[in-house]
Order: sequence, then structure tokens, then C-alpha cells
Amino acid sequence: MNEFINHLLNETKLPLVNPVLIFALILLIILLSPILLRRLNVPGIVGLIISGVIIGPHGLNILEKNSAVDLFSTIGLLYIMFIAGLELDMNEFQSNRNKSLLFGFFTFIIPLTIGFPVCFYLLGYDFNASFLTASMFSTHTLIAYPIVSRLGVSKNQAVAITVGGTILTDTAVLIILAVIMGNSHGNLNQAFWIRLGVSLAIFSAIMFMIIPRIAKWFFHKLEGEKHAHYIFVLAIVFFSAFMAQMSGVEPIIGAFVAGLALNRLIPHSSALMNRIQFIGNSLFIPFFLISVGMVVDTAVILSGSKALIVAVTLTIVALSSKWLAAFFTRVTFKYSRAQGQLIFGLSSSHAAATLAIISVGFQAKIIDENILNGTVILILITCIVASFVTEKSAKKIVIFSKENDQSHANINGKNGSEHILLPIANISNFDKLLEFALLIKDKKSDNPISILSVVPNNDDAEINVINARIKLEEYVRQGSAFEVNVNVIATIDYNSTSGIARTIKEIMANILILGWSRNTESTQRLLGDKVTSIIHSNKKTVIVCLINKSWVTLKRICIITPPLSEKEVGFSLWLMKMSKLSKELSIPIDYFGNKYSIEIARQQFKTWNSGLIGNFIEFDDWEKFIGQTGDIQPDDLLVMVTARKGFVSYTNNLEHSLVKFEKQFETNSRLLIYPQQFE
Repeated sequence: MNEFINHLLNETKLPLVNPVLIFALILLIILLSPILLRRLNVPGIVGLIISGVIIGPHGLNILEKNSAVDLFSTIGLLYIMFIAGLELDMNEFQSNRNKSLLFGFFTFIIPLTIGFPVCFYLLGYDFNASFLTASMFSTHTLIAYPIVSRLGVSKNQAVAITVGGTILTDTAVLIILAVIMGNSHGNLNQAFWIRLGVSLAIFSAIMFMIIPRIAKWFFHKLEGEKHAHYIFVLAIVFFSAFMAQMSGVEPIIGAFVAGLALNRLIPHSSALMNRIQFIGNSLFIPFFLISVGMVVDTAVILSGSKALIVAVTLTIVALSSKWLAAFFTRVTFKYSRAQGQLIFGLSSSHAAATLAIISVGFQAKIIDENILNGTVILILITCIVASFVTEKSAKKIVIFSKENDQSHANINGKNGSEHILLPIANISNFDKLLEFALLIKDKKSDNPISILSVVPNNDDAEINVINARIKLEEYVRQGSAFEVNVNVIATIDYNSTSGIARTIKEIMANILILGWSRNTESTQRLLGDKVTSIIHSNKKTVIVCLINKSWVTLKRICIITPPLSEKEVGFSLWLMKMSKLSKELSIPIDYFGNKYSIEIARQQFKTWNSGLIGNFIEFDDWEKFIGQTGDIQPDDLLVMVTARKGFVSYTNNLEHSLVKFEKQFETNSRLLIYPQQFE
């Protein structure tokens, strides 16, 4: 018994050294601190940082900074930057890259302009120390990014320009660090600039020219190896971080660039994106936030008046200069007050790059202990302020966006409650149909995606229903990987057409997704007799799909519409779904139609803030158009909009034209859309 007690006391001796116990403690903190502080209306991020202060070497000394903690915190930091690059709406970013550049300029030059004279004249430091400390004010770490990601506002334009500006200003500051270090060692010569420029050029070429090609090949060739996809992505992140370090900049730049390089290849609603976010937000990022708190030494405030004055001065300059940068950005681009606060919240927290700069400067004896200690206090305060401001402003934006969404609720049905139905038959590529449904699904809808199997009403009907339900359970698991509910329905009817028509009414589905037959001998057999009868047995939006290529290989969505298609009741619904698909796949839309259809579509895209829209090509004659489609490439997704007989956009030559399309673009992935006909 005494031996057991001695062993227990030895294992629980502070600071803890048992890796199993350390990991268990960290997981307990990650679990409990956000839950407890949420009751006090305090952001969970703040709880993790404060927990790090309490258990760290400057608090209760339960844990000390060791190699294991450093490893996990480094992974968490790289993960934050990687997710920021991966979730960045590239269409939005490209449309507003000039805004990101201007914000990057504001958030870099304003803190530098204010910080240098304060450090040089007020605090009395020399040029190198003042310039290095002032450059530290310009940096910021996206500590609060998980908040905007959790609240679903990561696509907001204010977030896009802040993330873009972050990487610009951090890159500039880290290059300044390299320059100051070179200057302090007397190595600031022509060879230094050539080496830095060449290494950054090689790094950029590898990340934006070679890595996307390798990733596209990997995702396409190993499409069924879902777990391998995640391991591959992690390998790319850490390889790019290492490459950035070898190029003379910080690894966080490499992680962010990895996110940009893989951005277009990982749909934002995909199972892979869900795995990346889940593991990062559950484990690695909280580990980093705890490690930030472990660095903080609150005792430095009591170490003397000089330390206290420096800490207060640095904190005031850091927060005020970032507020001014956010204010000028908001005024310049006429953003709302909530968006301006969100920019300030995201860009006001100092952690990773700040620690890197100050640590390197302290080791090189450019700055003294007072600035080092003052910076640690600055990190704690700015992280807390950033978390509160970001959560408050993000909630305001969510509330505002929900109020605006009410005006578009009728597009997806009453209260926006769309319901997608996928009847399953002997279709070899049903997985692709389900992925398509998951990509276009409205995340605000509470209804699941329903998968239907209709079995014949005969003596074996009961056994067939049981077998059908067992078979369909596989697709429920596939939907759970996307965090989307999938409902399976096995029903009995005399034929599949009547069973589907009855189920559409029972569950009040408003979108029906079907598979496309490959036979093109006649209009009726273009889709198959069953599919044709299903289309004409209901008046809901029907999308017939032939996805014969991997999603990552698609480069453009070409929407071809007949005259008067804009007059159909379901025009806005299918157009919104194609806009969402474009955003998920990060590929542009080229819209073909007459001038009236183009004008309505252009207005709708602008209303939905659809980001990067390609070209609007006007045509009136389908027969002439078919002969002028030489610019359509094999990696384009063709979306052909048609109509049921007797409705406004239907013409006699429409079906004949569709058969020609099928023959001419046999290798393309295609969607055929029959718009909803009645309210």
C-alpha cells in the first residue's frame, strides 16, 4: 500500500511529467473550460487562454513548457492558419483583393507609424529596438477565427479581407524581422536580398503550381480512400510550413499558403472539410490557445514601475492602432459597424508572429526584458479583447443575415424548409448523386436528404423492404460524415413512378434528383422511360445528373438556358443551387441565354453575393448555339435548363436540341434541370 501511495505521489508531483496524465489534463481543460465560461457569457477561447495561465509555469506550475506541449501548440498554430486559408472564399477574395491589399496596408502602416515614435521618443529605445517593437504592433494572429467559423460568418466579406490582409501584413513584418536581424549581424547586403527573393519565388512556384496538381491527381486517383485524403492534407500542411521556414519566413506563412493551394480542391461542405475542422477545433487549436496562456507571466506587472509602464504603453498602442486600421477600412468601404468591429476583433489579437519577433529580438539582444515581459501581458489582454469583440460582432452579423434571409425564404419553400429526395435504382454512381445533393443542400433547412427505394408490391414485398433499408443505411453513414441528416425511405408500390410521385407529396419534397441514362437514340430514351415518366408525374424542380468525373477536375459551370426560362416559377431556386455549387467547388459560372434571362440572372447573383461569376453569353437560337460551342471544354460541367411540355419556356425543338447536346458533349458531366412549375 505504501508503495502504491509513493508511486502515486511521484506521478502527481508538480510539474507533471507523465505524458498520459498531461494529455488527460489538457483534454479535461479543453472539455470543461468553454462549458463553464459559457455560463458566464465569456467566449470559450478566453477560457482556454486563462486555463493556460493558471496551470502554466507562472501560475500553479502544474505543467511546464516541454517538447510535447511545444509540438502540439505548433500544430495548433499551423492549423489555425491552414483553416483560415482553406475556408477563405477565393471567389470573394479575388473580387475584393484590392480591399485586402488596402486593409493590409492600413493594419501594417498605422501601427508601425504610431509605434515607432512611441518606442523611440517616449520609452527611449534605440532605432533597431524601436523599429522591431513597432513592427510587432503590425502583426496579428487569427486567434478569434474559430469563433467566426463556428458562427458561420467566415464567408462574410469583412472576414475575407481581414484574412487576406493578415497574411500580407504578417509576411511583410516577418521579412522586416529577417532584414533587422541581417542588419544587426552586418549581413544586409545584395546577396541577402537575392537569396531571400529567390527562395520565396521557388517556394511560391512549388505551392501554387506543383502542389495543386499533385493534390488533384491524388484526390482523383484515390477517390474512395477518404481517410487517406486527410493524412495527405496534413502532410501538405507541414511540408509547406517547412518549405516556408527554409525560404526565410515563418512556418505560419507556409500553412496559410497550403490552405490557399488546396482551397479549390476541397469543397466547403465536403466530408474532408468536416474532418479537418472537427479535429482542429476539438484538439489542436485548443492546445495552442492553452500554450499561449502558459507563456503569460502576470508577475511581471509587479517587477517594477518600468515594466508596468512598458506593458501598459505597448497594450494601448497595439489596441488603438488596430482599431484605427479597422475604422479607416470600415469608412473607406462603407461597411456596417458590426463588420468594422469584426475586422478589429480578428486583427487585434497578438500571439504567434508577435512571440516569434520578440523572442528572436530578445535572444539577439536587440530588445530588453521589459519589452519581452510587456509583450507577454499584451498577448493576454489582446487575445481576451479580440475574443469578446469578435463574438459580439459576429453574432450581430448572424442576426442581420438571418433577417435578410427571410426575404428569400420563399425560394426554398415555406420558411426556407427545402426537402431533397433521391430515388435510388440500379445506378452505379449513386455516391456522386448523394455528394451532389449534399453540396447544394441549404444548411439552414431542418429537413434531411431523403433517399427512397420503391419495391414491387408482391409476395416478397416485406422481405424486399427490409433488405432495401439495410442497403440504404450505408448512405446514412456517408451523410453523417458531412454532418447532414440522411433519411432512408423504403416503400411498396406497383411501380417506381407512382411510388416516387406519392412520396414526393407525403414528405413535401421540392427538389428531386435523378440519375441520367446514357442512351440517346430518341428523346424519350435520352433519359430513359422511367425517368421521363417521373419528371412528368410531378411539377417540382427535377435535376437529372450524370457526374462521370471527380469534382476536383471540374473547372467551370456552363449554364445553358432557353428563351423565357426566367419566366418559370422555379427559376430562382435552381439558379441559387447552381450558385451554391459554384461556391462549394470554387469554380466560376458562365451563363448562356437571351438578354432578358441574362439580366435577371445577373441581378440574382448580385443579390446573393455569389462572388466570382464568369461570362454572360447572349444567344437566341438553340440550333445556331450548338454549332458555336467550341469553347466548351471536357472539364466543364454543363447545366442544361429545359421545361415540361405546355409550360412557358418549352418549344418544340427543345427536346431535339437536348439530344444533340447529349451526342456532342458525351464526355462532359451534365445536369438537366426541369424547373418547378407551380408555387
